[in-house]
Amino acid sequence: MDRDSAFEQYVEVRQAALLRLAYLLTGEQHAAEDLVQTALAKLYLAWNRVERAGAVDAYAKRIMINEHSSWWRRAWRRVETTTDAVPERAVAGDFGHTLVERDALWSVVQGLPPRQRAAVVLRFYEDMSEQDVAATLGCSVGTVKSQTSRALATLRTRLQERRGNDR
Repeated sequence: MDRDSAFEQYVEVRQAALLRLAYLLTGEQHAAEDLVQTALAKLYLAWNRVERAGAVDAYAKRIMINEHSSWWRRAWRRVETTTDAVPERAVAGDFGHTLVERDALWSVVQGLPPRQRAAVVLRFYEDMSEQDVAATLGCSVGTVKSQTSRALATLRTRLQERRGNDR
């Protein structure tokens, strides 16, 4: 199979999973699509080397995490955008309470620093082991543990604060 066919096949099979990871990192659909597009362009440039090494997924995830961290540092990313539409909230019914809790948790996760957020997303949303997260982030297992621990402590504190403010 030639390079282009192999790459196209990979994209066809893995694009949805990459988009899900990108959304979890960015929290915005359009930003997630941009992140995946950038990652795929960079992956294509290194395709032969990465495919031979058998580390395509790990390399793609690493690109996405690095790109997201770079984007997050840029000043223009911190500018708030306004819209005319009010975002929809959780629907009432049997799942209303659960959806509100999920939305609250997700908004707190989005406020984590990029490395902590990446650790939490990879560990708990992508269900990766600490070793796999360390390989993806290019750090030690101890760093993954400390980043995850700090993130969870922050999440607990911020969620308790939110619950206290809701009363």
